[in-house]
Amino acid sequence: MAKSVDTAAQSSDETGQADQTTSLQSLQEENDYLRSELEDLRLLYEATIEHGEAVEDQLADQSTKLEALSRQLAKYLSPQVYQSIFEGRQEVKIASTRKKLTVFFSDIADFTETADRLESEELTAILNQYLTEMSNIALRYGATIDKYVGDAILIFFGDPETRGVTEDALACVRMAIDMQDRMKALQGAWREAGISKPMKCRMGIHTDYCTVGNFGSEDRLDYTIIGRGVNTASRLESLATPGSILISFETYSQVKEQIKCAENGEVNVKGIAYPVSTYEVIGLKEPVPVKDDLEVDLVSRQLDKISDTMAPEDRDRLIATLKSALDRLTSTETA
Repeated sequence: MAKSVDTAAQSSDETGQADQTTSLQSLQEENDYLRSELEDLRLLYEATIEHGEAVEDQLADQSTKLEALSRQLAKYLSPQVYQSIFEGRQEVKIASTRKKLTVFFSDIADFTETADRLESEELTAILNQYLTEMSNIALRYGATIDKYVGDAILIFFGDPETRGVTEDALACVRMAIDMQDRMKALQGAWREAGISKPMKCRMGIHTDYCTVGNFGSEDRLDYTIIGRGVNTASRLESLATPGSILISFETYSQVKEQIKCAENGEVNVKGIAYPVSTYEVIGLKEPVPVKDDLEVDLVSRQLDKISDTMAPEDRDRLIATLKSALDRLTSTETA
């Protein structure tokens, strides 16, 4: 009987040990499974991080390429237009509006004659230099550069950004004065390039209502201006003498407090029933006006124009005549 009890107890112990061993094995297997899952998760996490970094690098590379492409495309648009589109202030669709703008036209007098004397490579270099210099000045004044047509430039003030009609007109005229001054400074370099005859710009400026916006088709748009005001500015430019700036009365009325001008008579413009009064820009008004300075400046400019077209012997006679007149004025003041 005792032996039977011992045998039963032993059997019970062995059964308990077997159950414990089974439980430990189950726990070990569960632990191994969890470790395996954890390792898979770790590998997945690292792969995700690596993929994310790769995606970030790819996005950064694409962003850099997009910015470079955007900068290149921006060169085909005026900075103000590009910025307004980029910032979402202007939609890229066929649309236009009426605004009061100040329109500027310029070209180089007798440029065709100059072009015929130069090789195409020389002509290209000089033309690009000229357009670059003029454009830099225009952008400094906040102008919207509409287009280049050969040596001609169409610029306007008042859209897509405006500082008011008067300030836009003043900025345009000041820009034109700076452009003429820069043209004089460039003559030396161009003379060295083989251009014996000085290149001079004609400039016309008019302030009027124009239609401005996107014109064209859904596939190809051109941001530009049209209307009577554009035609008037173009007409004034064609009538200006080389090296001068001709403005309309509408522009003159906006800038007369700060810009010295001389009346230049009336002209007829196609599409306008009445004559257009014109004024030649002399320069910026000095803070303290000098007596008769307007007349003196005007005479000086007229003499410059005359001397450019005179033969050397005629120029010498003119100099002698002017010296004689100066001597008489001096002797009169002394007496």
